[in-house]
Amino acid sequence: MKAYERLLKYVTFPTSSDERANTCPSTEKQFALANYLADEMKGMGLTDVTVDKNCYVYATLEANTQKDLPVIGFIAHLDTSPDAPDHPVNPRVIQDFDGKDIPLNEDTVMKISEFPFLEGYR
Repeated sequence: MKAYERLLKYVTFPTSSDERANTCPSTEKQFALANYLADEMKGMGLTDVTVDKNCYVYATLEANTQKDLPVIGFIAHLDTSPDAPDHPVNPRVIQDFDGKDIPLNEDTVMKISEFPFLEGYR
């Protein structure tokens, strides 16, 4: 599976946080994405894969060298802002971008005039 295909799957999970909550995670639905990621990690051969009670995902990727190197960790949020809708999300890949404005839905358009750097992706 290509990286962008994974991303397209991840964004379909509703993960909106609740700023009124005093729990971690702030919503239970965030566990669906965490558990999906954990299953993917297991499928990739990572070990010690765990989703803890606070929805943190941990895993070990064994070194591929005998060199004495430091351990590295990666951290990312699984939740999204409650200010933006998290469901339904209908991602898409634009093939052969023509440099014109991109309609995202019936109400929203990414205008080249507002995002001129997009022209560089033609």
